Amino acid sequence: MSKFQALDLGLVVRGHGRHYIVEDADGRRLVCHPRGKKSDAVVGDQVRFAPASADEGVIEAVEPRRNLLFRQDEWKTKSFAANLDQLLVLVAVEPVFSESQLSRALIAADSAGIRAAIALNKTDLPATAAARDRLAAYRAMGLTVFEVALKADPEGSRATLMPWLQGQRSFVLGPSGTGKSTLINLLVADAQAQVGEISQALNSGRHTTTTTQWYWTDPSHATALIDSPGFQEFGLRQIDAAQLWRHMPDLREHADCRFHNCSHVHEPGCGVRAAVDAGLISASRYRIYGEILEELQRKVW
Repeated sequence: MSKFQALDLGLVVRGHGRHYIVEDADGRRLVCHPRGKKSDAVVGDQVRFAPASADEGVIEAVEPRRNLLFRQDEWKTKSFAANLDQLLVLVAVEPVFSESQLSRALIAADSAGIRAAIALNKTDLPATAAARDRLAAYRAMGLTVFEVALKADPEGSRATLMPWLQGQRSFVLGPSGTGKSTLINLLVADAQAQVGEISQALNSGRHTTTTTQWYWTDPSHATALIDSPGFQEFGLRQIDAAQLWRHMPDLREHADCRFHNCSHVHEPGCGVRAAVDAGLISASRYRIYGEILEELQRKVW
């Protein structure tokens, strides 16, 4: 037995710099600080901690992760959460969603081995058909695309999403304005209570969505939703440029090329470009591939 195995095992449900909210095996939540200066735990991590008082503790070790969802640009890596079962990317009919951001989130999930689905919200609005058309390529590559109207039809939306979410640890990602707060409040009856006084005290003066938050949707703690703050950029520096196409199912399906190291940009006998020309890969998806590939090939001095 390692020196850490005798310690309590807890789940990180929220983080604030060097302060973490850790839930113990009995469901109690404590404020924990990592031992030493380095702080590398993220929401979803299992940690070994030593209680320091009734509601505080010290994190001694982070247990090995089965996956980590993160984004990375030239300057920094931003971790979303660890040990996830699936990703739900929430987009809306209005405001019009960025297909580039959607693709980047799906690529990051694929590279981390996390299954994903898309939920299109606000389908009670007139522009629904146009938004549905923009998501046709994602349906065609085998992704589940749910259609919901979280405010206009809350019960119908719950019935649509819950079978997929049940018994899973699902990370919810989406730009501000898509309805993430509405989704959390619809599916998590005691959402504010789960944020809790401890979290609010740590987070005083900040808006609550600046921090990733873990929610249980049921008393038995079988189903979890992890809500994340919005963001503007989604870097994919963790992806090897030559392997990018492998994380895009529509490109992967047609990568029967003359050259094994085909970049799918200029080489003769490229199966991907032939599929684009034949309308089997959408022009917008191929354009996004080119933009991300160029970004990943750019040298960082």
